[in-house]
Amino acid sequence: MSGVPFDDCPLPRAPGRIVLGHGGGGSLTGALLERVFQPAFRNPLLDARHDGAVFEVGAGSLAFSTDAYVVRPLEFPGGDVGRLAVCGTANDLAMCGARPLHLSASFILEEGLEIATLERIVASMGATAQEVDVRIVTGDTKVVERGSGDGVFITTAGVGVVEHPSPIGPASVRPGDVVLLSGDVGRHGATIVAARESLGLDTDLRSDCAPLWPAVAAMIEAGVELHCLRDLTRGGLATGLVELARDAGVAIEVTESAIEVAPAVRGLCELLGLDPLYVANEGRFVCVLPEAQAEAALGALRRCPVSAGAVRIGSVREAPGGRATLSSAIGGDRVLALQSGEQLPRIC
Repeated sequence: MSGVPFDDCPLPRAPGRIVLGHGGGGSLTGALLERVFQPAFRNPLLDARHDGAVFEVGAGSLAFSTDAYVVRPLEFPGGDVGRLAVCGTANDLAMCGARPLHLSASFILEEGLEIATLERIVASMGATAQEVDVRIVTGDTKVVERGSGDGVFITTAGVGVVEHPSPIGPASVRPGDVVLLSGDVGRHGATIVAARESLGLDTDLRSDCAPLWPAVAAMIEAGVELHCLRDLTRGGLATGLVELARDAGVAIEVTESAIEVAPAVRGLCELLGLDPLYVANEGRFVCVLPEAQAEAALGALRRCPVSAGAVRIGSVREAPGGRATLSSAIGGDRVLALQSGEQLPRIC
């Protein structure tokens, strides 16, 4: 669970209910974390607000993470809900500097789901697990009434062995650090919206859904000192930067011209009035590290297919309270903020 202060993104209070489409991209999630979950579950591991919990076991450390996947449509160019479920949790572990080892998988199946669809999704999960080099070792299955489950909901949890020698997380970010981005942004969310039949759009977009551990491992093997890693899923690059700046209590300044957006993604976003910086990714992350380590990190990242387009996009400055700003390509600075509504529901 990661998030931002509750007062910055209030829950809808009049009905006292959660409303689909209110928040998302970090706002509703952050509000729920502050108001509901943290008071009930508060502990140092949860308070770290990272992609997973890291704890010592014997002479080493393990990372543990969990996530639920509710994408619509279930199958899309470049992936499906099964591939998403394996990559997503494995990537959260990688963001902790941990080599993913084992996953659990829990399925909520809607009555009427075609067995052939389920077989394709499960086969995809198995193939992706082999690609990631993890094992799915335990799980559970439930069936709910027709109309209650949107086909398939999958929850995966995973454990991994931490291989980075020092803590990775917002608390390690320091003024003077630089920010690297592993590639172009917005392809997953744009692919999902294009694949939804009701839009009738015809594009060659493919999701960037992919395992990130090879890129992280390459930097660790090169001896790069990593301060923080953050994968850019729901809420995209902008939300990831805002949450990271606030959790670390620093200013993050990035340059718009350094951020690549594929022409097909930009065109679709312009057509639908979406901001590509807030559109989800499933194979992209930012890396915060000392400036002296930037070239070594970029060299390691660019040798991996998943991060071949890695670039330096910004830097970290001292700022009480934390903020993220974007230097516009046409001049001037724009303060990035969490959105009050979710651009694209059910995308991850």
